[in-house]
Amino acid sequence: MRKIYWAGVVCAYLLAGCAGGASHAEHEGHHEHEHEEHIHSDHEHEHGHEHEHEHEHEHEHGAGGAAHAGEIVFHKAQAEAVGLRTETMRPAPFTNVIRTSGRVMEAQGEESVIVATIPGVVSFGSLPFVEGTAVRKGQAVLSIASNALSEGDVAARAKAAYETAREEYERARSLVGDKIVSAKDFEQARLTYENAKAAYEAVEGKQTERGVSVVAPMNGYLKNLQVKEGDYVSVGQPLATISQSDRLMLRADVSERYYAALPTIRSAHFKTPYDSTLYRLPDLHGRLLSYGKASDENTFYIPVTFVFDNKGAVIPGSFVEIYLLTSPVENVLTVPVSALIEEQGVYSVYVRLDEECYRKQAVTLGATDGAKVRVLSGLKAGDEVVVNGAYQIKLASASNAIPAHTHHH
Repeated sequence: MRKIYWAGVVCAYLLAGCAGGASHAEHEGHHEHEHEEHIHSDHEHEHGHEHEHEHEHEHEHGAGGAAHAGEIVFHKAQAEAVGLRTETMRPAPFTNVIRTSGRVMEAQGEESVIVATIPGVVSFGSLPFVEGTAVRKGQAVLSIASNALSEGDVAARAKAAYETAREEYERARSLVGDKIVSAKDFEQARLTYENAKAAYEAVEGKQTERGVSVVAPMNGYLKNLQVKEGDYVSVGQPLATISQSDRLMLRADVSERYYAALPTIRSAHFKTPYDSTLYRLPDLHGRLLSYGKASDENTFYIPVTFVFDNKGAVIPGSFVEIYLLTSPVENVLTVPVSALIEEQGVYSVYVRLDEECYRKQAVTLGATDGAKVRVLSGLKAGDEVVVNGAYQIKLASASNAIPAHTHHH
């Protein structure tokens, strides 16, 4: 009986120990699980804070970074530094345009040809005898020497002939009243005197050590030079042309397919190949002279001619790009040429979204008058378009772009 009692006590003790160990293990396991959950929660909190910080960094990036897809940030200080300027798109009148080419020519009556006054050998002085040289009325352009000719110095012979003819005329005039000299002889003496006087006055005061000077008949510049140093010339031979260039003509060569539109032409703009200036005929007191009723037999173009004041540095004879302004068009959107960015044949502009944010916008273009371009699609009324500084925004977006944040871990 006693053995049974002690066996029961031992069993009870063992069962109590097992239950206590299991409870302690369960308590420790629960504690470790809570600790792991706490660490995981802290890790997620730190990761969320880092994500929020990266998002704020992305929003507050520098110039050229993309705040959102397709947007570019260009800070106000940078915009002021490059002189950035915008215009708000509003429908306004424009004009249809015929774009072609042509040539600038001298206006009629604005040129004068210099001719030789005596026969002789051409000699240049200090004035450069080259095309484009400016001359003043009465200025010596070149000299003609005749002292080496077999006939002798023309100026000296003209002076001698004049003095002899004058003496003979005065003698005849004093005797014709007494009928010592007949009226016929007197008239002959007078005619000889007048001719000799005219020949002498043509060279009087123009003699130099180089010969007889040939002077400019008006202000202008030299062109069409037809002689060189040492050439022999005869009386009346053309030597050069002086052009004033105060008035010029613009001749546009228009394709026959625009023949029906010729009566609607009102004015024109043009560009020269040697500068970037756009010349507007209304600013140069220009006007339409005429347009052809048929094309030349050797070409397929119809001439359209304007006349204008040469207020700028337009060179007569130069070929130019011409924009003929025809019928007006109402309520269209246009942008200045300076607003356009071209990339592989695709044109875009930059639209301002807020003070420092811009978006690149592709546009479809229509006619241009050289200063503005009609926009067929891509913009709407109220859009604020960058018209000065677009190229700087393009450079900033290409060189300083910040990669957008991704959510890949």
